[in-house]
Amino acid sequence: MNAKHYTIGELAGQTGCKVETVHYYEKTGLMPEPPRTEGGHRIYTLSHLKRLNFIRRSRELGFSIAQIKDLLKFIDEPDHYCGEVKAMAMVQAREVQKKIDDLKRLQTGLNKMVSQCKGKNMSIDDCPIIDALYVEK
Repeated sequence: MNAKHYTIGELAGQTGCKVETVHYYEKTGLMPEPPRTEGGHRIYTLSHLKRLNFIRRSRELGFSIAQIKDLLKFIDEPDHYCGEVKAMAMVQAREVQKKIDDLKRLQTGLNKMVSQCKGKNMSIDDCPIIDALYVEK
């Protein structure tokens, strides 16, 4: 039985990536260089599709290129354990929580400035938002 093959455009379309992104992932070593036709066109397989989905989903979760390389090593090299992946995911979850906390602080600060502003008829010279932006912390 013949395995399904994809052009780079089909691969990109199936995974929601751009063709340029696929090229970038190949250059960075995240995606293996695919075989080529006699005419020089890349030939992608289901394993490329799965790997690209893995990379795309990892990026959505905030993993860096270097972290994804490490995750892929767990898959590509023997003698790795789920606990190693869990440890990386836990570190990433803490980083995401830090970002959430930072965003909440930003939101609180912005809401405080907005609540102090009396509105559209007030002179810009008396605007508490403008004044707050001048203040050094």
